[in-house]
Amino acid sequence: MPLLESESTAASGQGKFALVSIRLPVALTFAALIGGLLAGIVGGLAGAPQGVSDIAGLVGGLWLRALQMTIIPLVAALLVLGLVQMILAARVGTVARRMIALMVFVQLAGGAFASIFMPMLLRTFPVPEGASAFLAQTPSDVGEVPKVLDFLASLVSPNIVAAAAETAMLPLTLFFVMFAVAITRLPEEQSERLLGVFHALGNAMLLIIGWVLSAAPVGVFALAYGVGVQSGGGAFAALGHYVLTVTAMGTFVLVLAYAVAIGLGRTGGRFVTAMLPAQAVALSTQSSLASLPAMLDSAGRLGIRPSTAEFVLPLAVVIFRATSAAMNLAVVYYVAALAGVEVPLTVAIAGIFIASVISLSAVSLPGSISFVVSIGPIALAMGVPVEPLALLVAVEMLPDLMRTLGNVTMNVAVTSAVDRSADEAIAQP
Repeated sequence: MPLLESESTAASGQGKFALVSIRLPVALTFAALIGGLLAGIVGGLAGAPQGVSDIAGLVGGLWLRALQMTIIPLVAALLVLGLVQMILAARVGTVARRMIALMVFVQLAGGAFASIFMPMLLRTFPVPEGASAFLAQTPSDVGEVPKVLDFLASLVSPNIVAAAAETAMLPLTLFFVMFAVAITRLPEEQSERLLGVFHALGNAMLLIIGWVLSAAPVGVFALAYGVGVQSGGGAFAALGHYVLTVTAMGTFVLVLAYAVAIGLGRTGGRFVTAMLPAQAVALSTQSSLASLPAMLDSAGRLGIRPSTAEFVLPLAVVIFRATSAAMNLAVVYYVAALAGVEVPLTVAIAGIFIASVISLSAVSLPGSISFVVSIGPIALAMGVPVEPLALLVAVEMLPDLMRTLGNVTMNVAVTSAVDRSADEAIAQP
């Protein structure tokens, strides 16, 4: 049975913070989704008792709530660890600062692209009928978006505990960004002590979410049964539509990687052929970490200096997921379309900010975990239901192909651009 495992560790300049390894039954969860939908369709046609749907709703709802309860504490731990790591990396030197500047640009560009073009794509190719059944577990009051003045007032919370209780992600994100910056200004002993606390919190929450996701086949089957009863065969059309539209947003990042390499890295057409081995490994393993040796080989084929490649690529694997902002926002906009939520400009901008911060700070995790941890906060901040994520996570193995392909390609592209900028700096008198 195919399994995914945590790819890497979160490290800071003052010590390494290894996150626990988690193994997830991805193929079994996907099979449970298909089986649950089929069982629901058959049950609906055969007139299965309402009690069966009620029991399935109870089981699926309990699993869904168990998944939701891990989001806030895990995001807090990963945000602090990842941001501290990125800040300390930026202090290393010019190469690190150039690398991080490119990372920020890529995330913001991807987020802006998805925010503009995903709604346009969904208007051109609407969500199939029957897809609304994915909202079966969604409370009726979810999906309200704040007015402009209310939104601006919500940027800062006077009570961070109350903000966490209300899942107010924007003030929480701003608070933890400031907290991470503050940690880097503390004396070394105090900084290490605080980082150790967040490391322990992150490990504990990863264990809990690992336990919850180990029950994913049961929870997903139960949720999918209810969707199958309500939507019939339309659920399969909706899932296919979802995979294609979300993957399309990742394709933008892949194309942008070639533009970065050719335009900023001055690699020319060599980049296309040099990347083929690394891309093959990325598609076969769906792991950026497993693709690292192949990425280093591609960098060598491009003539990138080993000192640059051996510094930038490992760091990029840990703190940079180029496709995350674009594809995570694409998922949120898809769910918004399901729920009929209109996202105003101010909320869209906040979504881009949160998607970029979380993407640049979260350590490499298995796709199923990063899906929940990265997308949940964005959806909560934008007033979009998070409940459909519990089912969509079961098909993440398909869009994850584009995620890994785009990430690996962009990692080498950024490395080529950083190396080229270093050459130009040396050449200046």
